[in-house]
Amino acid sequence: MAVDYRNQTTLITGASSGLGALFARRLAARGSDLVLVARRTGRLESLAAELPNVTVTPITMDLAAPGAGAKLSAAVAERGLEVTSLINNAGFGTHQLFHEADPQRITDEITLNVTSLTEISRAFIERLRAQPGGVLLNVASIAGYQPGPTLAVYAATKAYVLSFTEALWSESRGTGLRVMALSPGATETEFFDVAGQGADGGTRRMHADRVVDLALRALDRRNPPPSLITGRMNSLMINAGRLAGRRVTTAALGAMMRRTG
Repeated sequence: MAVDYRNQTTLITGASSGLGALFARRLAARGSDLVLVARRTGRLESLAAELPNVTVTPITMDLAAPGAGAKLSAAVAERGLEVTSLINNAGFGTHQLFHEADPQRITDEITLNVTSLTEISRAFIERLRAQPGGVLLNVASIAGYQPGPTLAVYAATKAYVLSFTEALWSESRGTGLRVMALSPGATETEFFDVAGQGADGGTRRMHADRVVDLALRALDRRNPPPSLITGRMNSLMINAGRLAGRRVTTAALGAMMRRTG
């Protein structure tokens, strides 16, 4: 049974496109008011205009800048908003050999994918735990379950997100807050425009709306899982990697990425 979000105000980072924008549309359809955060003001305003039946507050902010959690918390407080659910979707990946990667780009990737996500979670989690029926969803990746040759930093950041979120799932049991890490595989979003072609390893990409539907279906359960891998083939691939061992899996992934890079 679909959960009613009419008493919720959901903050979504990375809301200007891809999974973030789709989460906004799906939750608005369920009645949630929204706080949409991203760098691109025009896209946020266009998305807000699509959602006339709920209150939508766009906040333009670069979450890769230092102190994003405190700045976002202050921006929400200044507007008199009470956030009851949070979707940490903002993030990006770099696809190249680590020794050839731009050092500043690596720093920005770690800051956005790890530091800002952690700061934002801390800034809001106490109020999320205090409200009935709230959600904390952190977008990880199947890359977080295994090493990622040519995606070394991205995979490592998503391993952090996965571990961090599963720990919060345990800490939040009994509070009414539903916590889950979402781990998509290759998905039809702008991710590959940023990371570069070949970052998907040549695997088939899932439609973004399917990923969001699976996530919300899992969150509709009485007791959602600590993490969700979207798609049967993605689950099989991760489980096969566990059985094969890290040495074999890492070598195989490295060979696959060299073929597609």
